Amino acid sequence: MDMKDKSLIKIHLAVFLFGISGLFGKLLSLSSIIIVLGRVFFSSIFLLGIMLYFKKDIKLKCNKDYFYLVVMGVILAIHWSTFFASIQVSTVAIGLLTFSTFPVFVTFLEPYFFKEKIKLSDIVIALITFLGVVFVVPKFEVENNLTHGVLLGLISGFTYAVLSIFNRKYVKDYSSSLIAFYEQFVATIILMPFLFLQKPVFQPKDILLLILLGIVFTGISHTLFINGLKNIKTQTAAIISSLEPVYGIIFAIFLVKEIPTLREVLGGIIILGTVFYSTIKSK
Repeated sequence: MDMKDKSLIKIHLAVFLFGISGLFGKLLSLSSIIIVLGRVFFSSIFLLGIMLYFKKDIKLKCNKDYFYLVVMGVILAIHWSTFFASIQVSTVAIGLLTFSTFPVFVTFLEPYFFKEKIKLSDIVIALITFLGVVFVVPKFEVENNLTHGVLLGLISGFTYAVLSIFNRKYVKDYSSSLIAFYEQFVATIILMPFLFLQKPVFQPKDILLLILLGIVFTGISHTLFINGLKNIKTQTAAIISSLEPVYGIIFAIFLVKEIPTLREVLGGIIILGTVFYSTIKSK
């Protein structure tokens, strides 16, 4: 097996783990904020241990970078909190599919941040993706839980788009592992007060699931994805990443007995289809 094949396996395994991570919103009887706190706490410890083991330098080049990585950590905390909240108030399918709209937000944000021109075709793709979101929502009612789930999922997608743009800027100067560590460490500090405000009661099962979520489904999956990018084009990795909600929805059917409706399936096909097309088109 050559290096490229090994990298492809790493990317596929990482995306598979990313897709299943959404199910923890249903498997854990904790609030979304506490779930994220556990996730970033155990993941940041894992990433720090890996970097110390391989004797990686964890210092940043200038004070300004510390400020921006703190901002990125706050955005990450909001992103994952709204992502799990979306799944908890609605379904795994809605949470994953609405989050998958993040490339559309990137389409409109990147030209602003990087002084690039926006194309008419990108606007058309964004409108088609929005049509997919419309299919996912059964009723546009404020008090409807599924509507709440869609709105939270869209916030999750938007914040992830912003985070991706910041990552694009800083990955030129720092390793992805170092950026991930700082983001998750900051998110841990930001969310820690909620441990005392909400005073959650942890069962042994909850602790084990949070450790699993933090180490396997965040720390290890993130490391696999980064390592895979060494021999695989970003375009290929992005296309494979379109499988993330597919894995999540399939496992939700078997593990939490959530069967997506016909509207969710149609909306998902539209959303993932436009994301898939725009990914290939951009390259």
